[in-house]
Amino acid sequence: MNLKSYFILAVFFTLYFTNAQEEYPLWENSIPGQIKSDEVKEYATGGTAEEILRFHQITEPTLKAYLPSKKLANGAAVLICPGGGYKILAIDHEGYQIAEWLNGLGISAFVLKYRLPDDRIMIDKSVGPLQDAQKALRTIRKNAKKWGVNPNQIGVMGFSAGGHLAATLSTHYDAMVYEHMDEVSARPDFSILVYPVISFQENITHGGSRNNLLGKSASQKDVDYFSNELQVDKNTPPALLIHSIDDLAVPVENSFEYLKQLKAFSVPAEIHAFADGGHGYGLGRTGTYSIWSKNAENWLNSILNK
Repeated sequence: MNLKSYFILAVFFTLYFTNAQEEYPLWENSIPGQIKSDEVKEYATGGTAEEILRFHQITEPTLKAYLPSKKLANGAAVLICPGGGYKILAIDHEGYQIAEWLNGLGISAFVLKYRLPDDRIMIDKSVGPLQDAQKALRTIRKNAKKWGVNPNQIGVMGFSAGGHLAATLSTHYDAMVYEHMDEVSARPDFSILVYPVISFQENITHGGSRNNLLGKSASQKDVDYFSNELQVDKNTPPALLIHSIDDLAVPVENSFEYLKQLKAFSVPAEIHAFADGGHGYGLGRTGTYSIWSKNAENWLNSILNK
């Protein structure tokens, strides 16, 4: 074999066995409900061993595709919504690292860098993140063939406030939050919610997430609308819930209330409530919660292989 043949073979194996990653603008033309503002500019902080990577003041949402090797790919896909209290996006340990883990399971992953609610750049900040989530899910489904995805096996996964967005997409996928002629459904086929903010009710919510999305003087009507345990019905997608009982930021009752309503409507659901872990651990390192990813792998196998 000559040198040229070795080079071609090396390129082939690189393309075949490594993950493909590409970031796309989420909206092709104008962003719905956008207000132009020179004072709001995206920036990042952290990204070191001592401090997690955070994105702030996102005005141009993107979708970053992580495609598994052809050898592993099974056709399933997951839209990932990182958390951050609707104030920042913890996009590395609750986004990129999660995508790489899913790729190892043969699942295509799409990290959503969604707009953070801000009256300076949004006509209605309460629906800005949901607009992006609906658009992202439809984008994945519309491009299923291109990305080697089964359009009937596209789930959503969210962490903390990103879990609230994932649950909102799971219960408000049909809400007309932006004008479109699209017949492609924004309904996820399943959801994985990790230490999620589910409810905006006073006794169990994460106040920062609620205030950032709805404002401090939100009406009870809006609070109820975005309390996703109150919006469950028989068409809500199956869910896996991951939480720690010692979570002092987002009480575990958020997951319990969602589970209760899923059960009431006979929606398949599973919960893992760990003794320790607190909040914001991503894939985890030590403690009982660190096995949640294995639990999730088992659950995904059961959902995808039915």
